[in-house]
Formats: sequence, C-alpha cells, structure tokens
Amino acid sequence: MPPIQSVCVYCGSRAGADPAHRTAAVRFGTLLAQSGRRLVYGGGSIGLMTAVADAVLAAGGEVIGVIPGFLERLEVGHKGLTELHLVDSMHQRKLRMADLADAFVALPGGLGTLDELLEVITWRQLRLHDKPIFVVNQGAYWQPLLHLLDAVIGGGFADRDIMRLVTFVPSVEDVLTALETAPAAGAAAQTRLR
Repeated sequence: MPPIQSVCVYCGSRAGADPAHRTAAVRFGTLLAQSGRRLVYGGGSIGLMTAVADAVLAAGGEVIGVIPGFLERLEVGHKGLTELHLVDSMHQRKLRMADLADAFVALPGGLGTLDELLEVITWRQLRLHDKPIFVVNQGAYWQPLLHLLDAVIGGGFADRDIMRLVTFVPSVEDVLTALETAPAAGAAAQTRLR
C-alpha cells in the first residue's frame, strides 16, 4: 500500500459554470481509485462532490463520506458509499474528515471548500497535523487565493514560509504524481487534532 492511503477531497456542492471542473473531478476520482487510495469527502450527492465520489466507486475504489445529520435529512447524503458517517455539526464533519485522511486535495468550490481548505492549512501551520495539502489550480481557478496569500505576507501578517504549507498544482494528474512521493504524516501529528 502507498504511504498515503486516504485522500480527503474538498470541492463544490455545485458543478460550477465551467464543465472542465466536472471533467477534472471525474478524472481525479478515477485516478485515485486506480492508485489504490480511498476517498474521504463530505458525503454529498450533489455537485463536484458526487462527481468525484461516483468516479471512485465506478473505478472500484472505496469512498468514505462524512455528513452532518441536518444535511442528511435534507436528502443530500450519498446513499451508495462504502461508508457514510453521520455527525452532529459542520465542525465535527471537518474534524472527522481530517482524522480519516492522510492528505488533502482542493478542487474548485465555493465558500465551504474555501473554509475547509483554509482550516486544514491553519491546522498545519499550528502543527496540529503535518499531512500534505494540494490545491488543483486548473484553469487558474485558485489564482485569487495565491494572490490573497501574497497579500497576507506583504501585509506583514505571515512569513513567506506559509507558502510551504500548501502545494499548488496545475492538474489532477499532478496531484497523483505528488502523492507518490509525499511522506505520510507521523502518528503523533495525526492525533493532535483532538
């Protein structure tokens, strides 16, 4: 088994305006399953989230979803997953997803995706984990985030070394290549989130 066995993916609960984002999500899910890694995600049956999950399942992979009960009751929970964990809150969802993952990947998404991504980057900065974080900047979707990080550094609110907390890659294929060489976080780093 590869050192990184579970990958948490953050992405949109909508498909987005550019069909290339859905194509990339399906491609990533397929490649992830073919690499022998399982998907951990927000458990939804809508948007890019379901595109990734369905692609992993179609390629014979495992998918673990984590969803708060209130979203499950609104019938947006995916019914065909390997495992679906119900939690009480959005906060518990993020923590459970992080606990179950060896690495994090952000595809295009909205406020929820941005929230989840920034939280795991901050947790890494605080040394609560040392799991790799990848942002797929396909079509320069996340370029504004790169500009924001530069502004934070330029404004004196962080040092330039925050850029080492996250790796921006141009395609989903580049994530799979990076996962092959990324070291798994130590056991101590994996337990400090609690």
